[in-house]
Amino acid sequence: MGENKQRMLAGDWYLPDDPELGADSERRAELCAAYNAAGRLAAGERRAVLEELLGSVGDGVRIRPPFQCDFGYHISIGARTFVNFGAVFLDAAPVTIGADVQIGPNVQLLTPTHELDPDRRRVGWERAIPVTIGDNVWLGGGVIVCPGVTIAEDTVVGAGAVVTKDLPAGVLAVGNPARIVRALDGRTS
Repeated sequence: MGENKQRMLAGDWYLPDDPELGADSERRAELCAAYNAAGRLAAGERRAVLEELLGSVGDGVRIRPPFQCDFGYHISIGARTFVNFGAVFLDAAPVTIGADVQIGPNVQLLTPTHELDPDRRRVGWERAIPVTIGDNVWLGGGVIVCPGVTIAEDTVVGAGAVVTKDLPAGVLAVGNPARIVRALDGRTS
């Protein structure tokens, strides 16, 4: 494994324009294209492509195409999780999704971050910080989860929210940036 890929995997600054990472990205592009051609594949074949693409896939996971990711091998999805159309998971660092999670259409889980220094940014330096989604979380349509964020179990994030900071368990968060509006106590309204 090359030094640049080791730096990426360690969460250090790395240059994404690297032949080894490019080969990983080509592998991902082929597997995403196969998965996204879902109408042409039987359910078992789609599952096999997903298992080859992602780091781990729990039982009963459903991902509606189109689906895109950076590498795939950094993504772990727990059992019975549902991912709706248009998901983009940029997994230069681990993206960990728990069990029984509901992910709305056009949700983005983003691990890469770019250098603020203009000279280093011009060269292309970036690093990636893991994203973690706990069990039984619901992310509404169009939610964006920024690098390094953890959303704890049983939390709901309203449509269109941009989550820039960790969210605790059992809350409702909305807005840009996402803010907690109330605790969820399990009672229906």
